[in-house]
Amino acid sequence: MAIRGRYWFSALCLCLTAGNAISAEYPERPLRLVVGQAPGGASDIVARAFAQALGIELGQNVVVDNRTGAGGTIGAAIAAQAAPDGYTILLGTNGPIAIAPHVMQKLEYQVERDFAAVGLFSQVPYLVVVNPSVPARSLKELVDLARATPGKLQFGSSGLGGTPHLCVELLRNITGIDMLHIPYRGGAPAQIDLIAGRIQVYCAGFPALGAHVRAGKLRALVVTATERAKLMPELPTSGEAGVPGFVVSAWNGILAPAKTPPAIIRRLYTALERAANTPAFEKELRSRGVEKLVLDPAAYTVFIRNESEKWRKVIDEQRRTGSRPGR
Repeated sequence: MAIRGRYWFSALCLCLTAGNAISAEYPERPLRLVVGQAPGGASDIVARAFAQALGIELGQNVVVDNRTGAGGTIGAAIAAQAAPDGYTILLGTNGPIAIAPHVMQKLEYQVERDFAAVGLFSQVPYLVVVNPSVPARSLKELVDLARATPGKLQFGSSGLGGTPHLCVELLRNITGIDMLHIPYRGGAPAQIDLIAGRIQVYCAGFPALGAHVRAGKLRALVVTATERAKLMPELPTSGEAGVPGFVVSAWNGILAPAKTPPAIIRRLYTALERAANTPAFEKELRSRGVEKLVLDPAAYTVFIRNESEKWRKVIDEQRRTGSRPGR
């Protein structure tokens, strides 16, 4: 028994030593950050700024690898199938992580099975905006107008099943209003028609809409967040506007392939937290209307689960009523 006890004690020491060795030696070479969006897009710009800050904290280069297509799900599938050694990580965003599993019939990954959460580092609050010709000057007035003219107001989106589409669908589900959805192939043509008055309502993030609001081309009614936006503190939150459940944002975090050693996850999160709090990175976020939001692996896991459930309910309601976003 004494010999057996010494054996297990020695084995435990070896395990602890191995764990410490992993965290001490990692990383020994550059990392690959898979980004499911095209170069130059809002998420890609944030990812590149974060990759630079993260690389400084890790002491290795973090190389952005854009793998576009299918709403970011191609990149997510590539990351999910990578070796769980900490050298391939994924920019986790709401589209491929919280929405696509409920919209697309076939995915080559399952979020909870194939990924380990590292941490969240930023979010982009959404705005509800209208063409200035619309008489509504608050969210309440927009809801009242939609109720008085069911099916008359037209809201645009960047495509079926995208966050701008589901943002307004969430508002419709909560308030019971009826507006006509006009999907576009991307956000840019939708915004052109919105400014021209061919559609009346749109929902998207600060980077897409902020400049148009400041120029007076669009009127912002509300920020779909629990706190007022730093760049437009005059805008009420959805809760202040009387619709507390209407919370929508685009968010950016880091995921690693499942079975990545816990010591490596801890090392990555420590670097993520430090990178997100560097003055240079915070300044970059503020300049683009992006807000810092840091969550550790456990909190980010819960966050993803809650976001996924929220959008599942919205999408199920669309299917129940005969409108099927996505494919």
